[in-house]
Amino acid sequence: MESKTTSYLANLLQSCIHKKAHLAGKLLHAFILRNGLASDTFLANRLIELYSKCSKIDSAYRVFDKIAQKDVYSWNALLGAQCKLGNIQDAYALFVKMPDRNTVSWNTLISALVRSGLEHKALDAYDSMILEGFVPTHFTLASVFSAYSALLDSERGRVCHGLVIKIGLENNMFVSNALLCMYAKCGLIRDASQVFGDMHEPNEVTFTAMMGGLVQTDRAVEALEMFRLMCRKGIRIDSVSLSSTLGACARGVCGEFDQDDPTDVLSSNVHGRQVHGLMIKLGFERDLHSNNSLLDMYAKNGDMDSAEKIFTNLPEVSVVSWNVMIAGYGQKFQIQKAVEYLQRMQCCGFQPDEVTYINTLAACIKSGDIETGRLMFNSMSCPNVSSWTAILSGYAQSGYHNEAIELFREMQFRSVQSDRTTLAIILSSCATMGLLESGKQVHAVSQKASLHTDVYVTSGLICMYSKCGKTEMAKHIFFNTPELDIVCWNSMIVGFSLNSLDMEAFTFFKQMRQKGIFPTQFSYATVLSCCAKLSSSFHGRQVHAQITKGGYVSDVFVGSALIDMYCKCGDVDGARWFFDMMPCKNTVTWNEMIHGYAQNGRGYEAVCLYKDMVSSGEKPDGITFTAVLTACSHSGLVDLGIEIFNSMQLEHGVEQVLDHYTCIIDSLGRAGRFHEAEVLIDKVPYKDDPVLWEVLLSSCRVHANVSLAKRAAEELLRLDPQNSAPYVLLANIYSSSGRWDDVRAVRELMSDKQIIKKPGYSWIDCKNDMQTPMVDDDVRMVSVEVQEVGDGTFC
Repeated sequence: MESKTTSYLANLLQSCIHKKAHLAGKLLHAFILRNGLASDTFLANRLIELYSKCSKIDSAYRVFDKIAQKDVYSWNALLGAQCKLGNIQDAYALFVKMPDRNTVSWNTLISALVRSGLEHKALDAYDSMILEGFVPTHFTLASVFSAYSALLDSERGRVCHGLVIKIGLENNMFVSNALLCMYAKCGLIRDASQVFGDMHEPNEVTFTAMMGGLVQTDRAVEALEMFRLMCRKGIRIDSVSLSSTLGACARGVCGEFDQDDPTDVLSSNVHGRQVHGLMIKLGFERDLHSNNSLLDMYAKNGDMDSAEKIFTNLPEVSVVSWNVMIAGYGQKFQIQKAVEYLQRMQCCGFQPDEVTYINTLAACIKSGDIETGRLMFNSMSCPNVSSWTAILSGYAQSGYHNEAIELFREMQFRSVQSDRTTLAIILSSCATMGLLESGKQVHAVSQKASLHTDVYVTSGLICMYSKCGKTEMAKHIFFNTPELDIVCWNSMIVGFSLNSLDMEAFTFFKQMRQKGIFPTQFSYATVLSCCAKLSSSFHGRQVHAQITKGGYVSDVFVGSALIDMYCKCGDVDGARWFFDMMPCKNTVTWNEMIHGYAQNGRGYEAVCLYKDMVSSGEKPDGITFTAVLTACSHSGLVDLGIEIFNSMQLEHGVEQVLDHYTCIIDSLGRAGRFHEAEVLIDKVPYKDDPVLWEVLLSSCRVHANVSLAKRAAEELLRLDPQNSAPYVLLANIYSSSGRWDDVRAVRELMSDKQIIKKPGYSWIDCKNDMQTPMVDDDVRMVSVEVQEVGDGTFC
């Protein structure tokens, strides 16, 4: 009779557990106490489960403490109660005290640790479980694979996969789905596909996990194909499946599809609208999770009108909904709308979270509104490292490098741990401003955070020290970095180039190739620039051969650098041949070729090429006009140069700046048309720039125009008293006219003001090695050195 009563009461308690009926459960508990059944372990375990389900942990403990003969189920019931309430520390302490454990005990603890984000502890517990001889169940393995997914630990995940096969659980749907999720989240799509293909009856969880993995690895088109397959097979579609598919449509614009191609964007939007229609058909139009995914899809596709309509008609909104709208308008550079949504959000009683402020901050930075961005940043009670990085990036991108550095100091005072991106941004600002001491401080911060060997930070450090002229320190960092990538090599090569160590740059480039590092377009462009500065066609042709072999010969960026190299090495015909062979050209390419003709005194061809450029539809810019006007100046095409100069603003909308005026004044001066040059220089808005007067003074020397030379020299001395050029040029003009007293007066003035003429340098290519003798006032010194080498030494 007692057994039937116990069974009956147990069933009633089970019903209360299922319904979370706390009050009815208490009445049953009272009945059990009144009838002397409190010592029944089976009923006591059910009571612990009841109080656990109703979140009454104290009552559960009281029942547990009064059990005379506790079995493993009693301990498991209390352990489950602690785990469900998220009391992980108490649960772990209870687990340690358990006199006996079974598989359920281990499963309960491991799954709770995984849910709490304590994956490492969960895997330690799993290892202990195996060591104690317990065989994992499908529940155990599902939790373990979730831990491996979170940690992206595919190596240990593969080992566990082997155990699954060994104990015969490879066909268990629960385990297979968890395994597939693990491979997908680790980006191992081939392995995930293998698991998917081996499953006899994949369900909605399987397809959703597979789609998630494909989207994560930017394979949006394949993810959409997977969804179509899911529909064809008649698999039940839930809100999670729809959200993943909408995520694929949204990711397509940012990933596989080309944002600049209207066809691709339209295609992605069409897929999204189809899924939207299916969502309504299946009755998910009131599901908040699906609606937020729908909003995100339209926002990322740039279709904010559709997003507005969806948002307005949402039956329920969340902070996520508001955040998506703010991010969408930020992406469209509509900062006012983003801020308006933030204000509306607050008026509707929603409290902005960290994501809200970061989205608004990102919108401000994308729109270039750094002031509003700073207001958003200041609104954050405790900004995280992502927020700091965003505002620092905004200041750096807007050219406010000093403000960025000051804000970084404040970040340090607040003890916010920097990440690799933060350090790279600040190092870039220090490099731009040439702030060596500030850069050293950032270097110290990177060492403290153990990020100084990170390749991202290393390249920033190399760039900073190089731009501050500390190439030896840059080399020290480079050689002490354990793993160097192409960015580090490029930074080092650029550093040498910036400091006029072009042969060292070329040597580093060769070492990079020897170590099996494949150059990028940037590598080739930089080393070609070094060859151009060295005027070494021998080295330039070597690089050209490597470019052809590497498949970059059609790259417009590299092609422009090749043209510049050939032109500066004097092989303008070789440059033109390559120019004509290029499949596509941009403004820079045309400019380099025109400038090459100008440098080599072939003005007529430069003008013809300029006209070809205009005829081709390529829009000339300020640099184009500087090149073609220089060509006209050097080749005596004065009237043609004036004609092109006058057409700049009228026909091409390009404003004339100092360089253009300098070219025309140089052209008039070379032709001896000094009256026109004087008239123009008096109208120039840049008449206080020394370059104009230097050009005019040089022309006066050629034509022995002493009066105008004196005026130009006086203007130069007024603008730049310490510049030796006007003294030397004026002295040369006086000497050529036989005015030796004036020459003596100029030299005495230089001596009184302690102005010294800087020596020049000349390059000689000696058996493919560069010699750089100094050129003094006494040119005979150099000629003597050359004679001492012997005939045939220089080539």
